[in-house]
Amino acid sequence: MEGNAMATDGRKIVVAMDGSEYANFAFKWYMKHIYRHGDHVVLIYCPEYHAVHARFVEVDITLVAEQIEEEQKKTREFLEHLAEKLKEYGIGGKVKSESGNPGEVIVRVAEEEDADLIVTGSRGLGIVRRTFLGSVSDYVLHHSHVPVIITRHSS
Repeated sequence: MEGNAMATDGRKIVVAMDGSEYANFAFKWYMKHIYRHGDHVVLIYCPEYHAVHARFVEVDITLVAEQIEEEQKKTREFLEHLAEKLKEYGIGGKVKSESGNPGEVIVRVAEEEDADLIVTGSRGLGIVRRTFLGSVSDYVLHHSHVPVIITRHSS
């Protein structure tokens, strides 16, 4: 086999990460149950900045700018943490961050990366909350063109 062919032989796995215990459980579950040497893992993070400007009735542009900068700093630190996680486990792959609706972003990144599988956690929202708020895992499950594994962490 040629050198380049070997690089593409591994599976491409997208794992949704948001810093929650549910996402961490999903990553650990993937590592324990289905990880194979040679997998290329894309850890995807969708920062949610909408909370920054939803708090202000009167807009103080300096305060808003400070809040946005703080959120961006937290995002950079979290992405560095995810990159360290890949190194720690000795996994080939990368970390991506994209803004937008998390479910839509996860599905789009899986398509762009030509993923073989998506792994995500479930927060276990009740029927009423899921009906009104929607569920990232439900969206991914129903819109993905590749298999999806949804892990359920019992708190």
